[in-house]
Amino acid sequence: MARGEDTRTRILDAAQEGVVAKGFGATSIDELLAVTGVSKSGFFYHFRDKTELARALIERYIEEDERVYDSIFARARELVDDPLQVFLLGLRFLADAMADLPRGHPGCLVALSCYHERQFDGSVREVNREAALMWRRRFRAMFDDIAASYPPRTAIDGNDFADMVSTVLEGAIVMSKALEDPAILPRQILLLREFVKLTFQPSAAWSPLSDRS
Repeated sequence: MARGEDTRTRILDAAQEGVVAKGFGATSIDELLAVTGVSKSGFFYHFRDKTELARALIERYIEEDERVYDSIFARARELVDDPLQVFLLGLRFLADAMADLPRGHPGCLVALSCYHERQFDGSVREVNREAALMWRRRFRAMFDDIAASYPPRTAIDGNDFADMVSTVLEGAIVMSKALEDPAILPRQILLLREFVKLTFQPSAAWSPLSDRS
């Protein structure tokens, strides 16, 4: 890693730890300089201001989420071909990965920035919006593939069903924190897995997911 990139990464790592622990507003640039040993000029070389730091932090978090999803579902596709089994196996892998985190999931930066949206400008909120839509498209495509072979037992809106995946994950992170029980997150992922399994059933008929008008 180049020296400049190493400095940027150290700033982002320290900022993420501070934001998750006490929020964006309570994490100051001076604190980050003290933790990282980076000079003020060094900080501003990488980030024009705190808003740009926030955007970079959230974009990095989203990219890491995408890498995790790509990895677990690619691993599932190496083992099975059936779209429903790929999704179910991917959720099993995700639950196992979350269970292996020694102190549980540290917290979602996208969710934190939504909770405290007044601390962020429109560009950061737009990054969050695009991330939510990106996750919707990812899971909607997977559910459409599943529905082509396994018609859902009841009429469901495709986008709402896709959003449910992110909703369960984000909600489970919050509950894990609120109840100080890291195991809640992997358990909720496995419950989501059971719900998806029960929603679809084998059939030769094709029944696409619906769209609300």
